[in-house]
Amino acid sequence: MNIHINKKVTVRDLGLGDYKEVWDYQETIFKSTVDLKITNRKCTHPHEQLATSNYLIYCEHPHVYTLGKSGAIENLLLDEKGLSEHQAKFYKINRGGDITYHGPGQLVAYPILDLENFFTDIHKYLRFLEDAIIKTMADFGIEAGRIKGLTGVWIDFHEGAKDPRKICAMGVKSSRWVTMHGLALNVNSDLDYFGHIVPCGIDDKAVTSMNKELGKTVDMAKVRERLTHHLAEIFEMELVFDEE
Repeated sequence: MNIHINKKVTVRDLGLGDYKEVWDYQETIFKSTVDLKITNRKCTHPHEQLATSNYLIYCEHPHVYTLGKSGAIENLLLDEKGLSEHQAKFYKINRGGDITYHGPGQLVAYPILDLENFFTDIHKYLRFLEDAIIKTMADFGIEAGRIKGLTGVWIDFHEGAKDPRKICAMGVKSSRWVTMHGLALNVNSDLDYFGHIVPCGIDDKAVTSMNKELGKTVDMAKVRERLTHHLAEIFEMELVFDEE
């Protein structure tokens, strides 16, 4: 274990970014962090170890569908021609979960954290991400919560509710306690694009967005600010803002 605990988290907003380019960017940071941890473990003296870095990357993506390691390709309802007609790309990726959609108007957050700087519990990590979304939704007057057995954040989530709707999808990868990928919050998303997949492999529940629930366009920058605030509070992060 690295004796140099670092709770500083560099926050970067990449704006609208091609999915593959941002994925490669994540992989570069992820690999450098894992490599540093491997090097630290080889150090004879603990004081020779170096602190690992943490990042919180925000972006939006052009229309794209991504399929996680445990997903079924049958949950994508478009063929190559259909993808082209909808100006959408498709990638099989190395996160957990099934299929999801990313597009303009959706706030995507990729925390690349060394959890040994915070806690070593991947389930706690996922619950903390959900907590931050739930608190952010409350800031905008939206009651959101969890559905037992399902990852992500939902509207009408109470047991017995007739119309549960997912507002935030999650899928992560972790190796040596370093995380990548993350969450996708539908803010002003074009929900029609979800009609071309079985979202997260769940065919009996709908998808929604903040603007649909509130009946108005939502300020993306304000949502990002509130989400960052709650993530920092819940994880006890020390934020460093970098608009690289």
